[in-house]
Amino acid sequence: MKKVLFAVMALSLFGVNVSTAQDESKSDEFKRWQVRVRGVGVVPTESAKIGIIGGDVKVTETFIPELDFTYFFTKNIAAELILGTTKHEVQTMHSDISAVGGSTNASVDLGSVYLLPPTLTLQYHFLPDQKNIFKPYVGAGVNYTIFYNAKPGTVVKGIEYENALGFAAQFGFDLMLNDTFFINVDAKRLFLSTDVTVDASNLAAGLSIPAEVTLDPWLLGFGVGMKF
Repeated sequence: MKKVLFAVMALSLFGVNVSTAQDESKSDEFKRWQVRVRGVGVVPTESAKIGIIGGDVKVTETFIPELDFTYFFTKNIAAELILGTTKHEVQTMHSDISAVGGSTNASVDLGSVYLLPPTLTLQYHFLPDQKNIFKPYVGAGVNYTIFYNAKPGTVVKGIEYENALGFAAQFGFDLMLNDTFFINVDAKRLFLSTDVTVDASNLAAGLSIPAEVTLDPWLLGFGVGMKF
């Protein structure tokens, strides 16, 4: 009889252990991918050191669609890659172009340029439990900006921008509508500078104007997403 009771107890304990292991396994299961579509306001906080003619720089703000993908290594740790491209109009402010017959306080139209700034961030997500509707996060990472299709405008002959590596910081939150769909609010700051060379040889023979331009834009986004 004792052997029978011992066998029953052993089987019961084994059953509890199996059930507990299954429950822990289920608790470890979660959706590792999410994708978002956002509208993003790009707000540069620009400044510049301009050689020869001096002054500062003005870069226009813009609003773009943006797509991003996030992969969760754990419930708290994730990596996000954002994809989007922007177009900006550029001009100098308070420049001295008296040497070529202009004003000592001139604005010089430098045309437009497109930026492709893929950005990868490593994120920490708070309150990962499924019951939490509000899910805030913070992140930091790297950015590589490609400048392309630069048009010099009507004043100078040409303009070149150097592609640049920068850094990124972000914070935001998701508002879960259900287990799959959510609303997202996100803010990123890119720390980005580039070297610019303006070919003004049409104004004076051999005139080339160097500049160190800091953009440091804010990317302010609102959109929807899906977990899968």
